[in-house]
Amino acid sequence: MYFVYILYSTSYDRYYVGHTDSIDRRLEEHNTGKNKSTKPYVPWVLLGTVEKKDRSSGYQLELKLKNLSKERKLEFIKIHCN
Repeated sequence: MYFVYILYSTSYDRYYVGHTDSIDRRLEEHNTGKNKSTKPYVPWVLLGTVEKKDRSSGYQLELKLKNLSKERKLEFIKIHCN
């Protein structure tokens, strides 16, 4: 099982979309500065996740979500995320 997740930087009003097989591990990596692209924007909070059956479908959804505006991401979260 894979998860597509959306994070929000409370300090910088930024969103980050990714996919993983372990939400807890990945969120910890983002908040401890182990991810180069998100390190400058800690702390991150998890806004929502979507389960996918495999890595490929998770990656496809991640790419689609990365192209959405902030407003569209928030709409997606309200409708589809846990």
